[in-house]
Amino acid sequence: MRNAEVAAVFYEIADLLELQGVAFKPQAYRRAASAIEQLDIDIEKAVQDGSHRNVPGVGEAIAKKIEELVGTGRLDYLERLRSEVPPGLLEVLAIPDVGPKTAMLLYSELGISNLAELKEAAEAGRIRDLKGFGDRADERILRGIRTLESKGHRALLGEAAPVAADYLTHMKSRMSLDQISICGSLRRGKETIGDIDLLVGSNDAGRVTEAFAQYELVDQVIASGSTKTSVSLEGGFQVDLRVVEPASYGAALQYFTGSKEHNVLIRKIGVEKGLKVNEYGVFERTTSEKVAGEDEEEVYEALGLPWIPPELREDQGEIDAARDRRLPRLVDATEIRGDFHIHTDWSDGSETIKDIAIAAAAKGHEYIAITDHTRNLAIANGLSPQKLRHQIDAVRTAEEELEGRVRVFAGTEVDILGDGTLDMPSTVLNGLDVVIASVHSRLKMERREMTERIVRAIESGLVDIIGHPTGRIIGRRDSALMDLEKVFDAAEANDVAMEINCFPDRLDLKDVHCRLAKEKGVTVAIGTDSHSARHLDYIGFGITTARRGWLENGDVLNTLSAAEVEKRLGGRRA
Repeated sequence: MRNAEVAAVFYEIADLLELQGVAFKPQAYRRAASAIEQLDIDIEKAVQDGSHRNVPGVGEAIAKKIEELVGTGRLDYLERLRSEVPPGLLEVLAIPDVGPKTAMLLYSELGISNLAELKEAAEAGRIRDLKGFGDRADERILRGIRTLESKGHRALLGEAAPVAADYLTHMKSRMSLDQISICGSLRRGKETIGDIDLLVGSNDAGRVTEAFAQYELVDQVIASGSTKTSVSLEGGFQVDLRVVEPASYGAALQYFTGSKEHNVLIRKIGVEKGLKVNEYGVFERTTSEKVAGEDEEEVYEALGLPWIPPELREDQGEIDAARDRRLPRLVDATEIRGDFHIHTDWSDGSETIKDIAIAAAAKGHEYIAITDHTRNLAIANGLSPQKLRHQIDAVRTAEEELEGRVRVFAGTEVDILGDGTLDMPSTVLNGLDVVIASVHSRLKMERREMTERIVRAIESGLVDIIGHPTGRIIGRRDSALMDLEKVFDAAEANDVAMEINCFPDRLDLKDVHCRLAKEKGVTVAIGTDSHSARHLDYIGFGITTARRGWLENGDVLNTLSAAEVEKRLGGRRA
């Protein structure tokens, strides 16, 4: 079994136990599941050498369950729990804002045991009559169902990207390929992805499609032809391959990258210039003479446009900007010098301060900020004021031991309480280099209250960055209601940055909000929200989101040097 499969079992156990009203155990299983997901080695190898027993959160009982899962592919304990709970309740539990107590109450009072029954009851207005639910309960439930349904079968960017990268590695290992690329929504960096699209330029289409179909993770060949082949992979992804002649590779890359709306505008420009644009090239309409197609840049050049970065190709004004030669010079990964949001084993992370710093240095970071949770987030082992003071000393010590390999800023992710005050006294916050303030509770506040709550935190003079500002979780929880323009106005006036949280199911701020922040003059900070060294790689998803939001070097806090960061952030509080 793969790590993700074992982790999924333990997450399901936690959900089933919560549905039964069991205390404490669910969180233990979730901690173990999270730790298994973050393992750098395969869980089967860990069981073979016994190192699975050293995984944080894995005690004797869970270790034995891991051994049973890996050894047999099943778990008796899970089967027993499943038999004790209506299976459809897990579907109900997936709805945003429906917790275990709510799910069990809906089951006991209304007999709701699956998603279809929940939707029917909400549409009929039956939920609002239950004690403690309120007049808007049906509306909230239906909104949550729509959120879940909107994700459909689309995968997160962070799920699809590594699958596509591994497929490219396979293809390149089988044959020499100079022209191969990811296309579609994945190349554009959308937050969710449907099918994965690959493009190859080659005169040997037969050999390419053969190598494509022989990938070890292919579960089924759906369709196979001379220029297009589709497969489904273990895990559910569909991957489509297109093969074109090398002379048409650039045109095909532009065409299959999309978006559809962008391409419609491109073809319209072609018509205006007497040209025909398709996946094979750019042609004179009257003579059918080919004028471009081998390179993507020359396709745009033939239309009188500069090359447009894939992340911008969404019919959001990029064509007009290209015509007027005012396309932004998008921030690039090479310009990112550090990471502002990292958790360690002091709260709910799995690495020591020193180990995560060493991992960051190995990735080329000039600096990182250690930002463990504060006490209000008890579920994440949040730090008390006294313990945070001790951590500041530990950060300074770790940095000294690293002898200049990476600058380690002492920070925190402090909770913004319901009234907008912070879950940590100013006497402690003033001693930190970086303060992220985030909302983790009461996310269903009314729009005005939530706006005032965040603005008050911004205006406290104690905050450098607002973490995952809207609180959304893609496909599971909608953004909190707030007036983002007012929040951004306050952020600009108080020189507070807004975060792009890089975790694949957050990407918060999202792209359109990044663009609004830029228009308002608000700086954006990219933070991985890492809870292990492996999560440091998530920074690429944050950079992609920044690029989709039209952000440039000067819009992003992470492009500053360590000395500039120290002066701009903690230095102003001191």
